[in-house]
Amino acid sequence: MKYLHAMIRVHDLDATSYFLTAGLGLVQTRRMDSEAGKFTLVYFAAPANPEAEVELTHNWGSDEDYGSARNFGHLAFEVDDIYGLCAHLQGMGVTINRPPRDGRMAFVRTPDRISIELLQKGAALPAQEPWMSMANSGEW
Repeated sequence: MKYLHAMIRVHDLDATSYFLTAGLGLVQTRRMDSEAGKFTLVYFAAPANPEAEVELTHNWGSDEDYGSARNFGHLAFEVDDIYGLCAHLQGMGVTINRPPRDGRMAFVRTPDRISIELLQKGAALPAQEPWMSMANSGEW
């Protein structure tokens, strides 16, 4: 058995694609537009782990409420510098829902409200401001 990908449905394909590439540094690995099925599939992966993909599914013209059900949970990514990445995301206007107060873990959400866990590679970084004093925001 081989793990292939996790699929998430999105309303704003461009915004979520931008979040994954410009925000998290993932790369688009492939894309398929289906005129007959009226949907687009776009796959992304971390450069160091190209075989484990995230699939975004965009159903054209759909106004279905995908909700923010907690049964999905989150996608998790190991990062080289959690403080640097959180500062980068914050600079893009992304809310840091669970700041990396411990130098180890943070949570953010994509434009379509998919929860993303960021985990510091290796040992936790020493606690530092502004993260140490930052309160949680919203759900994560």
